[in-house]
Amino acid sequence: MSDMFDVPRVRSDSMSSTASLSTLRLMLRQRLSQLLTCVEDLSSDDEASEEVSRMLDEAFQLCGRNTNKESFRLHMVTWNVGTAEPPADVTSLLQLDSQPATDLYVIGLQEVNSTPVRYISDLIAEDSWSHLLMDTLAPKGYIKVTSVRMQGLLLILFAKQVHLPFIRDIQSTYTRTGLFGYWGNKGGVSVRFSFYGHMLCFLNCHLAAHMNYALQRMDEFEYILDTQDFDIYNTPYVLDHKVVFWFGDLNFRIADHGMHFLRSSINNDRFNLLWNKDQLTMLKKNEPILQEFEEGPLQFKPTYKFDRFSETYDTSGKKRKPAWTDRILWRIKPKASDSEDESRSTTSSADDDEYPVKVTQDMYTCDVSYGVSDHKPVIGTFNLEIRKKVETALVRLTAEGCWSADEDALLTYTILETFEASTWDWIGLYKIGFKSASDYITFAWVKDDEVAANGEVVMVTVSKDELPLLAGEYVVGYYSSNMQTIIAFSPTFQILESKRAVMEGLIPENINGHEK
Repeated sequence: MSDMFDVPRVRSDSMSSTASLSTLRLMLRQRLSQLLTCVEDLSSDDEASEEVSRMLDEAFQLCGRNTNKESFRLHMVTWNVGTAEPPADVTSLLQLDSQPATDLYVIGLQEVNSTPVRYISDLIAEDSWSHLLMDTLAPKGYIKVTSVRMQGLLLILFAKQVHLPFIRDIQSTYTRTGLFGYWGNKGGVSVRFSFYGHMLCFLNCHLAAHMNYALQRMDEFEYILDTQDFDIYNTPYVLDHKVVFWFGDLNFRIADHGMHFLRSSINNDRFNLLWNKDQLTMLKKNEPILQEFEEGPLQFKPTYKFDRFSETYDTSGKKRKPAWTDRILWRIKPKASDSEDESRSTTSSADDDEYPVKVTQDMYTCDVSYGVSDHKPVIGTFNLEIRKKVETALVRLTAEGCWSADEDALLTYTILETFEASTWDWIGLYKIGFKSASDYITFAWVKDDEVAANGEVVMVTVSKDELPLLAGEYVVGYYSSNMQTIIAFSPTFQILESKRAVMEGLIPENINGHEK
């Protein structure tokens, strides 16, 4: 046993909810019509009974097809942090006490401090923003799944532990647009993954600044969409995914209005007077790709530009006009025509009919209480309603018997479904409240001579010297090197306090009821 990082080893819903229900009603009417025909035409009571029974079964199956959907809560944040260090507390930003509880957190930051020395140090260890987010979310049972960074752009995904085995095919990429594509101060970073079999993509962008560059911003967005690709056969590009979330400091401004009108409208909460001059809203009228994206109403203060540590708009000599630069939009993949279905290797219409996705935005706001930056963070919460395509973990893990540091421990694993397993996969021991896949107590390699067969029970021994001396709650997790994530967990189990804990002075010795 040793630290694995020190020792190397040789364009969903293709249909709306309403359309889906209409299709089901049509199919149900067809089945009922067939049922009536059977009752009228069949002469034999036995034959009629059998046919009626079969038709009723089909009708009930159609009625129940959409009843096993589940809802998942997504909490998104975009924030241009202006190279600042994070605030002491981000509880209100993450709305940790909200009900129902969040399932996925997606945080997109722009202008994270990326001076050369700082950037290099952040490559070695996590940046301060990631540290704060992990320290805040881990005690609540959220685990960092993955992240991607390009200079000041950072995108991080967190999930409840229970969802990790069903977050698969994770890939990330980035596109530079600064200095003609050679510098990463502007551009986009994205993460894509399969969530219970549904393909999701999150694209965090920081586009060109200033009032007169709206068309350049549009060009940059299209360039990012054209150049970002993934090594996934059915979703090679961003717009191939069932649901895409596009967010970040998109830098679109409020055109034409003078400063006095802007501030008067904002101070009187008459934000609707500004919408028709919002550049992104204006561009939507003429740009087909933007018309595919949805956005909630801008019923909150423009998020730029503020004096730091205040709720006062820019009082500097530049006096920048307030603007909704920071945005969260989403796109559900349009339903493909029959000819497109035949020519593309993406999700078929039949699959979309059976496994639709519905996205509902519950909240779209900014939190003006945070003042470390000249931007205010924007929060979007969503309800994702899906029917799961996959419900079984790829691996079953079990911690066998009692575990303590007084003797070697045994765990078993069994591969339940075929996946790209590797002898480089490993099993980590995690204390409940862990932060990420790398936050293990110890680890063991899986069967190292060959990949285990499906259904084979493989035993792995964990040395007692690698186990914690103090009691606590733990899980073991199977990490797939090819999938770059933990794909299975054991049930939670207790590690018992070791006798060695007293000998090494980790707990006081108790003699006749008194601590020594």
